[in-house]
This record gives sequence, C-alpha cells and structure tokens, in this order.
Amino acid sequence: MPNTYSYCGRIIKGVVLDITGVLKESGPNGGTAINGSIDAINRLYESGLQFRFCTNETTVTRHHLVNQLRRLGFTIEEDKVFSPIPAVCQILKERNLRPHLLVHKDSLPDFKDVDKNDPNCVVIGDATNEFSYDNLNKAFRCLMEIEQPVLFSLGSGRYYQEDGELVLDVGPYMKALEYATDVKAEVVGKPSLSFFTAVLKDMNVLPNEAVMVGDDIVSDIGGAQACGLAGVLVRTGKFRSRDESHPDVKPDDIVDNLAQFVDKLLQHSL
Repeated sequence: MPNTYSYCGRIIKGVVLDITGVLKESGPNGGTAINGSIDAINRLYESGLQFRFCTNETTVTRHHLVNQLRRLGFTIEEDKVFSPIPAVCQILKERNLRPHLLVHKDSLPDFKDVDKNDPNCVVIGDATNEFSYDNLNKAFRCLMEIEQPVLFSLGSGRYYQEDGELVLDVGPYMKALEYATDVKAEVVGKPSLSFFTAVLKDMNVLPNEAVMVGDDIVSDIGGAQACGLAGVLVRTGKFRSRDESHPDVKPDDIVDNLAQFVDKLLQHSL
C-alpha cells in the first residue's frame, strides 16, 4: 500500500489526531465512539501512513484512556498516544523539580515516580472539581513562596465538551495563577511547539508532511499551523459554527467528522 498522500496542497506522510471530540464524545465509562471513527482508524492502519494520537486529556492516566478507547472498539497502542503528563514528568526529572500538584485525582498514578516533597514548582491540569478556591490558593501560595517559581500547565484550553455541555478547561485557571503571581506558565501539551515536535519526531516526518485533525480551533488547529502542520477542523466534539469564521485561525480544511477526513485523504495516493 502507498504511504504518502496528497492533501491540502501537501505531500502527507503523517497524521496527528486529537481524541476527545474526534474519535469519541465524552461521557460515562469513557463516552461513545463518534459515528464512523472506528472504521476510519482501521483504514488509517491499512493505508501505510504514520499516525499518532495527541491529546490534552489529563483527567485519567494514559493507560486508562487507552483502555477506554479499546473498550469502545478502537485498535490503539499506548505508545502511539501522546499526552501531557508523561511529558511533564520527564521534564520534572530532567530539571530536578518537585511539583505541588493541582490535577485530577484519577491522574495521580502517572505521577507516582515523581518526588513531590518540598515543592519547588507547581503543575496544574484539568482538575475539574478539584479547582476549588482553597486548592487554587494553595497553588498560588506555593508559587509566591518559591524563590524562582515555575508553573507548568498541562495544556491551555479554554473549554471542552463533557456530557453534551461546555465546561471550563485548565486554561482559565492557568491564566488566574499567571495574573496573581506574575509567573508565565510553561505549557506542556497542545498547542506548544515542543509537544507537536515530539510527535513529529516519533513519526519521523517533517512539519510540512503532517496534518493535525482536531475539534479545538485554537489549540488543535492554530497550534498545529503555528508549528508548520496543516490543520483540519472537524464539526464534532466542542466545534461550534462560529469556529469556521474565527478571526485569527483559518483551518486548511473543515470536515464533518474523522471518517470524511480519511475519505478525502485516501482518495489521493501517490
């Protein structure tokens, strides 16, 4: 089978896929697969293309997320899933940093090998109900007491969709801490350049040989385009019709769902 395709005026060798909102809708027990997405992933496997899953999901461990997807019927390997927590854990170890964590309790097992004694930085993720005034204040105080404060944010999204409703993501809480402490957060996850670069390196493809498919006009599409990838917006997940006329981000293509993207991509093999 060919492993290069023509799409958006590019020679495509690699595909980067968001998970929630592209493969599945969120909900109890891992949510539900979006119509056609399981078959679309199977077709990508058959195409010979390199592809990876790139998510800012931090409410569960990567292992648990992969198991959720498998229960929904997806064929997926854990080493093909790039998420912020393993990335930030590697950074913490490399820089001898000990975090104060403000994250979802279900994600804590991914931090088990990280030294959390006498914190000298703060890590925040999508903590959902843990985003109380008291917990934000603890993170604030920790940053104010550190001589050279470091703040990591596991993504910078503004909102996402949960059980059919829009809910606040980690970005607004990151901005609150930045404003209160005058500390600029280091974003680990989309839309950071380092995150997209790690995914491309793993696929061994160049930015202009890759396309990102996502439902977030800013973090997915804008972030990918800023790193040199093409960006394709799906009309599923958190998508809203106003995203098609965003003042700053213009997708390279807009499709109804992942299945339609795969149909269009695989029509033009080289």
